[in-house]
Amino acid sequence: MLPGLDWKPCATPDGPAGQECATLPVPVDYRDPDGPRLTLAVTRLRSEEPAARRGTLLMIPGGPGGSGVQHLRRKGEALRKATAGAYDLVSLDPRGVGGSTTASCELDPDDRHLVNLLAWPDPDGGITGNVARARRVAEACERHGGPVLRSMTTANEVRDIDRFRRALGERTLSAWGVSYGSYVGAVYAQKYPQHTDRWVLDSAGDPDPARVAYGWRRNTAAGADDRFPDFAAWAADPAREDEGLRLARRPEDVRPRFLALAARLDREPKRSNVPDVPLTGNRLRQAMQVALESDNAFPALARLIRDARDPDATPVLPPDVAGPLPDAEAAATMATVCNDVRWPTSVPAYRRAVAADRARHPLTAGMPASVPACAFWKDAPVEKPTRITGDGPSNILMVQNLRDPGTPYFGARRMREALGGRARMVTVDRGGHGAYLDNGNACGDRTVTAFLTTGERPDRDTVCGAERARGR
Repeated sequence: MLPGLDWKPCATPDGPAGQECATLPVPVDYRDPDGPRLTLAVTRLRSEEPAARRGTLLMIPGGPGGSGVQHLRRKGEALRKATAGAYDLVSLDPRGVGGSTTASCELDPDDRHLVNLLAWPDPDGGITGNVARARRVAEACERHGGPVLRSMTTANEVRDIDRFRRALGERTLSAWGVSYGSYVGAVYAQKYPQHTDRWVLDSAGDPDPARVAYGWRRNTAAGADDRFPDFAAWAADPAREDEGLRLARRPEDVRPRFLALAARLDREPKRSNVPDVPLTGNRLRQAMQVALESDNAFPALARLIRDARDPDATPVLPPDVAGPLPDAEAAATMATVCNDVRWPTSVPAYRRAVAADRARHPLTAGMPASVPACAFWKDAPVEKPTRITGDGPSNILMVQNLRDPGTPYFGARRMREALGGRARMVTVDRGGHGAYLDNGNACGDRTVTAFLTTGERPDRDTVCGAERARGR
């Protein structure tokens, strides 16, 4: 029997009133349950309607590297309102993240810039610099990461979630997993089907063990292609004229102008608002890839493009490309995907893949196919990825944007096929990464909320347009 959790108030002005936090000890290595421990930061938002409460709902953050404490802080109030107090809402910072025990690779600041950590190729498509950096990063993580870094895996996050369930005293959990969190949710539902209640997988990737991690990254090239026309239509809309953000008269002109600007910045980087961090072609591409996740980021991307084209303007870099990640965050971003599976190791194969990807998907310039630190990771995976199947109760609802740049629709379809009769899928005719309570689609939100509050799912997979669902 696990000891209870010592909850203390941790609400902040920008979060929901009543948020509480605690810590949960877990084994560093579950094969040695009485050995060294680390602590997880856990959080909850209790139902304000005791008569309506039906259970506990776990919010599983994305990433790897996303904070559950911050995820609940951002989304908890909206979810509590949508579900009318049906649940206590809980989440956790996965090991290595936020308030949980962290690890460090002691990387140089330059190696922690996102454009370097994600291994964008050189302007000519070369990956020699990527290879050298990837080796250096992998060696630093081997020297400094220690047992905590090596313990950051999907399998251990799933075990940690089940230990959290037991500490809460709950026989079952409901869940809402987003992005990588949807994969964690799928693995939990495979490993502990008897402890799942109503399970929502939002923005899922391909769960095929041969495609985990490396395949997810490769898929983002096609994901950007699928999503960019939404930005192009927005940026060519006459309504942008008064805002000074109209980039072209026709949507079809936005993409070639973006590609030409990125190529020019490859040759001649432009001074930005951040000293010693110029706007390069790859920083522009990285800013684009991040902005495609949400319509709310379109204005900032358009301003960046506008100012990059203006000889007299100084572009303002968005946070994702302006500076290095904190060392622990950089380690957590890499560790799980490197520990979960063995990545390809052939440098010539990466070089060929980058050349092909650049030709097929110029928006992302070969980055999704390039060589990361995982290619030279020193530790082999401790266990194989879980194969997702249709075994278990039929209690899963998937929700997926049709034009998702991070977890493209075709990958989510493979998750749907793997789950078989356990799931139904709601496809939302919108762009962006994250569907439920995120993109303003009333039909998709209603369908998920109805499932969480009443248990009712569509009889078959459905498609949501602006306001309606239809069977297919």
